[in-house]
Amino acid sequence: MEKEVHEQYEYARRRLRQKKILYFHFVLFLIGSLFLFVANRFFGFGEGTTQNWCIWGVTIWLFIFILHFIKVYITDRFMNKKWEREQIDRLVALQQKRISQLESSVNEDNETKI
Repeated sequence: MEKEVHEQYEYARRRLRQKKILYFHFVLFLIGSLFLFVANRFFGFGEGTTQNWCIWGVTIWLFIFILHFIKVYITDRFMNKKWEREQIDRLVALQQKRISQLESSVNEDNETKI
């Protein structure tokens, strides 16, 4: 029982750390986007270009943030240690079933030859 409690605690701690980093990334994204916008509009960075570089920077950063969000809230939520154990157990059971089928097939062949 102690091991299960410890595993649950470690899982909760790891998830909390992931969410904390995601929230930090979101705040950094907002502040960074604001800084890029201010640098572009008021300080004249990138005036020589015809394209609005700050929009491209914010769009790329938003895409990276969305990938981070998907990793934390979708991928890691469902594909955790419990999911890994279930998949391993399922695959081992399938292997054992196939081995027993092959053994029974070999035994039947041996009996028919005798």
